[in-house]
Amino acid sequence: MIGQVYVIFFGLFGLFFIKVRAATSSGGSPANVVSEEPEFTDTIENITVAAGRNVKFACSVKNLGSYKVAWMHFEQSAILTVHNHVITRNPRINVSHDKHRTWFLHINNVQEEDRGRYMCQINTVTAKTQFGYLHVVVPPNIDDSLSSSDVIVREGANETLVCKATGSPEPTVKWKRDDNIKITINKTMQVPDWDGEKLELTKISRLDMGAYLCIASNGVPPTVSKRIKVSVDFPPMLWIPHQLVGAPLAYSVTLECFTEAYPNSLNYWTREDGQMIHESKKYHAENIIGNPSYKIHMRLTINNIQNNDYGTYKCVAKNPRGETDGTIRLYNAKYQSNLDDVGKSEQKSITDTDSKGGIFSETASASTFKSKSTDLWILPVLIFQVITYILLR
Repeated sequence: MIGQVYVIFFGLFGLFFIKVRAATSSGGSPANVVSEEPEFTDTIENITVAAGRNVKFACSVKNLGSYKVAWMHFEQSAILTVHNHVITRNPRINVSHDKHRTWFLHINNVQEEDRGRYMCQINTVTAKTQFGYLHVVVPPNIDDSLSSSDVIVREGANETLVCKATGSPEPTVKWKRDDNIKITINKTMQVPDWDGEKLELTKISRLDMGAYLCIASNGVPPTVSKRIKVSVDFPPMLWIPHQLVGAPLAYSVTLECFTEAYPNSLNYWTREDGQMIHESKKYHAENIIGNPSYKIHMRLTINNIQNNDYGTYKCVAKNPRGETDGTIRLYNAKYQSNLDDVGKSEQKSITDTDSKGGIFSETASASTFKSKSTDLWILPVLIFQVITYILLR
């Protein structure tokens, strides 16, 4: 079938040239006015160009005389120009010449479909032809309709990110994290980047949350990228650095809780009766966003502590995936100060005894004092028993 198309194509082209030559000869000039047949004087250079640019092919001949030069797109079997005439209906094609010596084929705003072989032909009895090849390179482009967009995944599930890129030559695709942290492929593999159209994340965790960059390149500038945000859903988790906090009357104190949750949780404080604490002169609550942003540092400052401020406080975090809370007990630090004073007085009495008798160390405790006093009572008894044994013998 293709062979038949070419036969018809070149047959029509040959008939067209015969008519052109006949019309040229009928002007009264003798048919043998050209003593030498035309020839090509140079080869047609291959051209590589980025899509959107303009190009021109040059076909150099000598002794053209009354013969004609035509340009064709070989792969498309299309006659583009004949002599000074543009045959194709493509408005981006034009032809010019340098006093019939060099014939230029102009292609404006080059497109991908323009790539292929371009043939310059002279309509001699046995047609003379030569070819030049047009390579059209296209910068990479990421097809959003075939690529992943921002996703939300439940913690522990699997997720595959896809990035489809087009261009000529065919682009390569690489994945990186926007924060430059290594990509966790599975439990045993972490990589700085990943090659391929697909990025498969298994048993995803909150540590995998973040923005991923799909980068497509093919050596033709510019390189392009797409940013895909991966969010990981999980219920709130909470921990408390100090569950028992002491403060004296009239002082201020700050209670702290740390939470992790996504979507971001609603965070607030309550008393033991469940009554929510509101902002006032007495209370100041703040939520400090950490890094990553799903971490929150909850702080509750209680000013001018009074007796009724002592007791239990709860920090609460809830989101659509669940709810959790933690308890902190605030007590009067005066009692602890009294205990410390008692302990110091006991230690001081022990130190005084040591300085008098030279028996105990400075860090001796009450139990040590008791143990060594018992040893002093036993020593005379042992000496008495030894002396009695010797005399009886």
